[in-house]
Amino acid sequence: MIYSIICAGAIALMGISIAQAQDGPIGIAFAEAPEQSSGVCTGQSTDKTLACARAKCVEGGAMAEDCLRVKWCYPAGWSADLFVQHKEGIHWHEYLCGWDSKEAVMAAIGVACNRQRRSFIIECSAVRLWDDKGRELEAN
Repeated sequence: MIYSIICAGAIALMGISIAQAQDGPIGIAFAEAPEQSSGVCTGQSTDKTLACARAKCVEGGAMAEDCLRVKWCYPAGWSADLFVQHKEGIHWHEYLCGWDSKEAVMAAIGVACNRQRRSFIIECSAVRLWDDKGRELEAN
């Protein structure tokens, strides 16, 4: 009896390990209601992950119709949320994703925020970063 329980447990654990190994890379989805709220989710299904990001945007206080699906990357790679402000005062967010390392996404931020290339902006900085596992990191 105990042998049967141990074997059943081992088989279940093997099944979980195999399922996890087959999960594969994740994608990242961004939704935004300009000047109101935003949402970010990770997952493997494009539709489900974008719907999750939109739901998080609504949770932040915006109406569903205002929460636009602005970006999807698969695989997610290293990703960043940039705050950008025009010299006339309007501001928005830009999203970078799919980079293969932190160094690569940081270099992409440098290009996106280069004020010599984009002379119309007065502010540009990363406000959030995600690693290739979808974990949010402090932007510094």
